[in-house]
Amino acid sequence: MSDDYDRGQRDGLRLALGVLAAEEEKWSALLGTSSSGRTNLARAVRHKTLQVAQSRVQTVMNRLTPKDGVSAYAEIASALDRAGL
Repeated sequence: MSDDYDRGQRDGLRLALGVLAAEEEKWSALLGTSSSGRTNLARAVRHKTLQVAQSRVQTVMNRLTPKDGVSAYAEIASALDRAGL
């Protein structure tokens, strides 16, 4: 696979992590606030599901990250240099 394709995959995974983090934050604020036990249970399950999804996406992203010590910031900086920005 090309380097650009791998970088695009990692960018997509970073975006997914951001979305999952925002959703988790939203649901964590709602935990235990309902007077209905069933609603609270559904919210807790949804919150846990989001946490598990975040963990799995982070694992996949770690597997796709180059092992040569290039950090995400260096990768972004090199992309900006190539774009001339």
